Amino acid sequence: MRRVVVTGLGAVTPVGNTTEETWNNLVKGKNGIGPITRFDSSNLKVHLAGEVKGFDPLQYFSKSELRKNDLFIQYAIAAAEQALHDSDIQGKIEPERLGIYVGSGIGGISTTLQNYKKLLQGKHVSPYMVPNMIVNMAAGAISIRFGAKGPCVPIVTACSTSTNTIGEAFHCIQHGDADAVIAGGSEAAVNDLTIAGFSSCMALSSNPDPQTVCRPFDKNRDGFVLGEGAAILILEEYEHARARGANIYGEILGYANTSDAYHITAPQPEAEGITRCINLAMQEAGVKADSHTYVNAHGTSTVLNDKTETRAFKQAFGEETARQVKISSTKSMMGHLLGATGAVEALVCLKALQTGMIPPTIGLKEPDPECDLDYTPLKAVSMDVETALSTSMGFGGHNGCLVFGKVKEA
Repeated sequence: MRRVVVTGLGAVTPVGNTTEETWNNLVKGKNGIGPITRFDSSNLKVHLAGEVKGFDPLQYFSKSELRKNDLFIQYAIAAAEQALHDSDIQGKIEPERLGIYVGSGIGGISTTLQNYKKLLQGKHVSPYMVPNMIVNMAAGAISIRFGAKGPCVPIVTACSTSTNTIGEAFHCIQHGDADAVIAGGSEAAVNDLTIAGFSSCMALSSNPDPQTVCRPFDKNRDGFVLGEGAAILILEEYEHARARGANIYGEILGYANTSDAYHITAPQPEAEGITRCINLAMQEAGVKADSHTYVNAHGTSTVLNDKTETRAFKQAFGEETARQVKISSTKSMMGHLLGATGAVEALVCLKALQTGMIPPTIGLKEPDPECDLDYTPLKAVSMDVETALSTSMGFGGHNGCLVFGKVKEA
């Protein structure tokens, strides 16, 4: 089976508009959550979000292009351009062998909302509304912008979306359908409708304090915080990367996805689906968890997710081994990026492998007795990371798990 490595990274997040800025701030424990500035939230219960800050779309688009591209597409293009530049693959691969697996959980919901408000006011609806609202357009726009003509597969599995895009892209290269894939996810859903909707289904925290609103695995947690942004990884067949002397961040060793078949929003209480997903991914990877394993947990800061995920880690690794593994939730600093969150957290895993640093779970001051593993509270720690896992759990019962490792010569 063909091996798959990662040769490029790009990111636009609530804590940074590049990979390095994002990573450095995560290791520092910087909180990217703050008051909502995109709209007046005074009539809502929720007033905080993980917004992207200081993003200049004119670095990537002309002024005339901006109205043709929803913010989720802008973030995707920006992260893709960064990743492609980082990988230096352009001009070194046939366009027909370069794929695009980029998804989003909600797509251009802000464009949809803006145009619906125009319709109600009797104003003209933009001819760009439909292309901007559909989820597949981030992948389509990347293909058009960079001339990638290989397999193009946008995926929508809610909060597991970009874990699935990366995993399916991994299998695409393994099976010989492409030599490299632009993979990841993007989301830009900080608007009043999205906040009101998630709040109505009791998913968001209404805590007004940015320092304690998102505290995964803490006994006082009470919901997640909506975030936004994008992350793109360049996946490449190992020999292709090696032949051109590419910088390699790490290797994708395994991937799995499963379904709970249980509930539209709640995880299965026994954690059967996510446990099985982790086990399948590790089986494909041919590795077992140990004291050199890092897990970037889904860790949303909801009551059900965090205790269910803790149970899954114990069941998948064995309780004794689960207590040796380093785990953290970077959502504590960025909020939940929905369809982009898996890609951002995959990037974090690769940087942890590269640097030996484990970013913290900030806000975790009073651990929940039901969440009693090492969740790296408050401060980053260093360790020799040999394998790194990223787990995702999405509305609808979607589970995803990726396993990364350091590249070893065959």
